[in-house]
Amino acid sequence: MAEKVVITVLGKDRVGIVAEISGVLYQNNVNILDINQKVMGEEIFAMTMLVDISLSKVSFAELKEQLEKKGEEMELKVMAQHEDIFKFMHRI
Repeated sequence: MAEKVVITVLGKDRVGIVAEISGVLYQNNVNILDINQKVMGEEIFAMTMLVDISLSKVSFAELKEQLEKKGEEMELKVMAQHEDIFKFMHRI
């Protein structure tokens, strides 16, 4: 059964953001189920990913830490939340 996580990435647009974040997921055997990205204005990058971590090589906490660290290296804000928590926080 899939264990879904929502990943959001925000920051100044530059080359390689999708590749770098996807690389962390690939290294940990995390499957990307859906991805949406947009450049707002001419410089604000926003990306949302829905991923399945059920076959991940690391725990959710470790994956979250790796993503946040990669975000810091790239001067981006990277957040990861379990899908059920994300849905609860953003219910209408």
